[in-house]
Amino acid sequence: MADRQVTHSGKDRDGDITKLCKPGESWTPRTKSDAINDIESKTHTYFVRQQGGQRVDIEVVNGSSGKYLRTDRDKTTKNNLDDLPDC
Repeated sequence: MADRQVTHSGKDRDGDITKLCKPGESWTPRTKSDAINDIESKTHTYFVRQQGGQRVDIEVVNGSSGKYLRTDRDKTTKNNLDDLPDC
């Protein structure tokens, strides 16, 4: 299992996450469905670093319209996938 740090995210017109990226890495971009499969099969983990360097894992959530990716929001939104630069 490889840990993959995410620094950018792709979003559609509605702001939904469509892909995860880290420029310069061979695995990037990774589609949402592939990342969900990776996480659920425990093939890879994906994470972001918030200010201060704390690791925050990206999780799969079962929503009313299907599965999606997110980080847990805490006191700051800087680690949220929505706030990452576009890839």
